Amino acid sequence: MAAEAPPAFDFDLVIFGASGFTGKYVIREALKFLSSPSCPLKSLALAGRNPSKISEYLAWAASPCPPPSIPIVPADVSDFPSLLGLCRRTRLILNCVGPFRLYGEPVVAACVETGTDYLDICGEPEFMERIEMEYYERAKKAGALVVSACGFDSVPAEMGFLFHSRHWEKPATLNRVEAYVVLESETSIVGNIGTYESAVLGVANASNLHELRKSRPRRARPKIPGPHFKGGLIERQKSLGLWALKLPSADAIVVRRTLAALTENPKGLQGVDETEEHKHKRQQFWPSIQPAHFGVKIGCKSPLGVVRVMVTGFFIGLLAMWAFGRRLLLSFPGLFSLGWFRKRGPTEEEVHSATFKMWFVGRGYSDARLAEGAAKPDTEIVTRVSGPEVGYLTTPIILIQCAVILLGQRRNLPNGGVYPPGIVFGATNLQERLQANGVCFDFVSKRSFLRV
Repeated sequence: MAAEAPPAFDFDLVIFGASGFTGKYVIREALKFLSSPSCPLKSLALAGRNPSKISEYLAWAASPCPPPSIPIVPADVSDFPSLLGLCRRTRLILNCVGPFRLYGEPVVAACVETGTDYLDICGEPEFMERIEMEYYERAKKAGALVVSACGFDSVPAEMGFLFHSRHWEKPATLNRVEAYVVLESETSIVGNIGTYESAVLGVANASNLHELRKSRPRRARPKIPGPHFKGGLIERQKSLGLWALKLPSADAIVVRRTLAALTENPKGLQGVDETEEHKHKRQQFWPSIQPAHFGVKIGCKSPLGVVRVMVTGFFIGLLAMWAFGRRLLLSFPGLFSLGWFRKRGPTEEEVHSATFKMWFVGRGYSDARLAEGAAKPDTEIVTRVSGPEVGYLTTPIILIQCAVILLGQRRNLPNGGVYPPGIVFGATNLQERLQANGVCFDFVSKRSFLRV
């Protein structure tokens, strides 16, 4: 019998939510690669509920050149048939419509029903864990690869952790890694309003996440050498010159999900029809990764920066539990975040003047045998991931590079299922592609401590 012909699609990729503020930056990043000779992205469509605004953003993204002829497809999360029709026409959906707890599930459901691959920029733990619980088996059966957190949440944390871990060569072993996120700007830092809205709704629905986790079977937990580590709330990080505050970040949760998946699959996830070259790389890469306790803190050069974060967190924690309080928080983000977030978003000058650094400070042992008992770590390694503004520059860079890899290396990736990005893209060339597009990975230092 002749081999079954692969399905024909109108588009390689659809950016859904292209009428949103983040969506327009994703359009601009995608246009850099569309129809490039070495890029698998040959056809693109834009979709959302406001075609006229999408046209406006396409013109902005293409400027100063005329906008290319790209199909604009009306689609809305409240119109499920429109989502099904959209998914049937494309190989891959990039979902930029948040908050995802409100608008994400219909898009995932349509992708799973049609066997369409899905990436998003979500940083909401409840959404990601609920989607994994409810759609994993269906996605696997349908051959739909569903991967959330393919933006600043949480690829720098995931790929940064993997990069860091590989510097602990045996017999050395890793115990813990603390990541310090530092946001810098020559003008002023303006956060992504979607991140703020997600934080408000996340606090309001914290009990739902707790109940969800209670209802799920426990995942496999990696064995981590040495004592359990739980960092303090506030820290003076002298070696980096920072004041730091512990964050209830999605990054730590996503990294733990990848480590759980790795514990269950010690050589990574097998590709649907992977090449021998990738199989060899995968089987060499994943055994080199050492699990560790992982946490994330926001770092500031002065204690006043920490106070600003704490005040924002205080207002959200105080008001988000009540409907009236949520209305206040969402109506006046500038007031309750001390100007950190605002509805109209940042100016182009503010976007292009901002950068980030994510420092990974790992503690462990020069020899794994030293981890027995209550011995303190005797070795420290510091690495760093850095890049441009996080919400509107780094996030589109990451999302588009994940999409390019998925389109060009689909056979080397799992057939289907719901996964965090680290376990899917860790053994691919994502780090190299990010490095080539402005997100840098650097080894900083290594030092030993005298054992007492």
